This record gives sequence, C-alpha cells and structure tokens, in this order.
Amino acid sequence: MSADPASRAWPSEGLARVPYWIYQDEDVYRREQERIYRGDAWNFLGLEAELPEKGDFKTTFVGEMPVVVTRDESGAIRCFENRCAHRGALLCLADRGNTKEIACVYHNWTYDLRGDLTAVAFRRGVQGKGGMPLDADPESQAPRKFRVEIFCGLIFATLSDKTPVVERYIGPEVAARIRRVMKEPIKILGGYTQVLQSNWKLYFENVKDTYHASLLHLFFSTFRLNRLEQKGGVVVGGEGGSHASFTMMKSDLSGDEYEKAGMRSASGGYALQAPQMLESVDEIGDGVTLQILTVFPGFVLQQIMNSLAVRQVLPKGVGRTELVWTCFGYASDDAKMTELRMKQSNLVGPAGYISLEDGAATGFVQRGAAGASERSSFVEMGGRTVESNESRVTETSVRGLWQQYRRHMDL
Repeated sequence: MSADPASRAWPSEGLARVPYWIYQDEDVYRREQERIYRGDAWNFLGLEAELPEKGDFKTTFVGEMPVVVTRDESGAIRCFENRCAHRGALLCLADRGNTKEIACVYHNWTYDLRGDLTAVAFRRGVQGKGGMPLDADPESQAPRKFRVEIFCGLIFATLSDKTPVVERYIGPEVAARIRRVMKEPIKILGGYTQVLQSNWKLYFENVKDTYHASLLHLFFSTFRLNRLEQKGGVVVGGEGGSHASFTMMKSDLSGDEYEKAGMRSASGGYALQAPQMLESVDEIGDGVTLQILTVFPGFVLQQIMNSLAVRQVLPKGVGRTELVWTCFGYASDDAKMTELRMKQSNLVGPAGYISLEDGAATGFVQRGAAGASERSSFVEMGGRTVESNESRVTETSVRGLWQQYRRHMDL
C-alpha cells in the first residue's frame, strides 16, 4: 500500500510517536533503499573471519541490492554490486567460495576480485565479423563499488564518500562496547537464517527495546537471566541509531518485583533438566552476562552469557525481513568453551528458548496495525528524549533509532 502523501507528516509529538504507515508504505520502502542503504549509512556485511584466505568471497545484500564481498589478491576486503555490466545478471551465484576471477554465467564476461571488468567474450567478434564497436565502453555500466571499513573484525560498506569513519558513525561509547566483545581473534562456529513476516524496522526496534525483554521472554525472567530490577543500563550513541543494553545477572538481590506485580513471566516452579545450560564463565571480567548492541540500519551484536553472535537485518519487502545469524567464539577457545558456546546458542535463533518470540511479536504488530496507518505507536517509556540511561525500563534507544532514521529520510 501507499499512503496519501498528505498523511505522511511525522506526528507533532516527535520521537515519542511512530506513525504506523512507516511500516506499511511501498513508497517509503523504496525511499529507504535509496536514502539509507544506497545512501550514507554504514551497512554491515559480515565478519572478516568469514574470508580468511585470498580469493575467498561471499554474497550478501545491502538493502535489496545483491553484493559480492571478497578478499582480493592483496588481502584487502572489497565489496561490489553483484550485477554484470552487460545485461544485469547476477555475477556470483554461490553463497561463498574461493576463486581467482568471477565469470558471469550468462555471457561469460569476467571480473577480478575488485569488481573490475577484465574481459568481454568475443569483444572483437569472430573472424573479423560481429563484436562491439571500437568506441564501445561497457565499463561504464560496471558494478558499483563500495567504500569498505573493518572495525574490530566487522565488515561495513557504504556507497557514500561523505559518511564519517565507522567508529565516529557508531559513537565512542557504543564502539567501546563492541571492542569489549570483539576483544581478540575469533573463529566461526556456524549460522542460520530466519524469515520474519514483518517490516525490517519492527525487528530493529525490537532488539533496541529493553522494556520487552523480560516481559515477552519468559525464559529470561523465569531463570533470572534478565530482570528489570537487575543492575544494567542502556548506552545510546552515534546519531541515536547505535545502542548497547546490558545486564548483570548476579546483581539481582531482591528478585521479587515480578512476583509482586503478578507478571505472567514470574510463574514459578520451573526447573531445567539440564541446568548446565545456564552455567556461564565471566570471560570478559566485568560481570555483564547479557549485552545486546546495534548499529543503524541493520547490525546486531549479542553476548548472552557465553553465546556470541552477530545478526544481519535484511529488508525483503514492506512486510518481510530476513535475519542472518553467525555464531562465533574466540580462536583461543578450548574444546570445553566451544561446547559451552554451542550449547548456549540454543538460547537464541528462530527456535531459541529466548528469541523464538521476537519473530512472532513483530508479526503481531505488522498485522495489528494493518488498518491503522493514520495512528501511531506510543513510545514514552523512560520519557521522550534520547539519552543513555541506567534504567532499562525505557524506550530511549527506540527513540534513538527514529532520530537517526528521520535524518536519513528527511522526515
């Protein structure tokens, strides 16, 4: 659907209201592709550890644009559009691999690992007949190349020369929280993908929403992994679209606020048959057992006890999102720690004990607001401003998302 342009003004209450048409409008979605993903945002592409050798490549997306990420013959990470200059076919069909050059399957035009066109099949014709004119310039339609920066082993790309360096874009406070987790070389443990029947912004709001975590996710509060009375906080950085929320599980002293309030998430009597699932090691040394961190528009870094992962949020239409999870550990991990990380990875993901509900909840919003494009959500928990906060009973980082989003979209 597309809303009446006259109704697209942002509510006068500002960041404390989010109009429901923002999740529903086709024109808005197309504009996001242009102004955010192909604009001056830093887009997360994956982990540098996914491309350990020269010649390694992977395919992914910047918004809806397919891209190829490579480690070229010099060892540099490159990113370019996954589109042949000839007729627009996908250049690279495999998810990942290792190669010296990339050849389009359609007409065999070839490219190097920087995305440069290196050969056109029968460019001069055959036996003096056919071929291209001498002044033809197929390079003029070559795949677009991205500016790439690596920060703590994370690969980011942008088409804009105006975007500030990644660390400044993220903000120093949130960047420090990335360094906290990405503190040493890593190794990939595996990954999976998940399709959500909701707009990409609903999921990105969800991971910034500290208010819902212990109310929606019964596992969190039942086993006291994340309760709002526990010590923690929310750090907001960059233009507002970066954030980190954290919890210190063992700081829960009273432990009965949920019981006093009669919350459904306080129902007792439950125990795990395998309690070792919740045995964690304070490997960073600061007592933080849970940290969720985001960078606008689509990067998530998780530390849930000893389960470490990055998530890539990819828009696939107004009401559809793909979520790509990559689990990792440290290269220095012994077999026991790797086993613990793999075991705790069952807490998250599309069927995880914790995050199973997120995909359903964002779908409930997409469906529930379908007939209310003229109305708005009410985002005043913790006030109406954007700022870091010691309390997690707040929606400050959700408001921060919309602060940065509105700047990109000129809303």
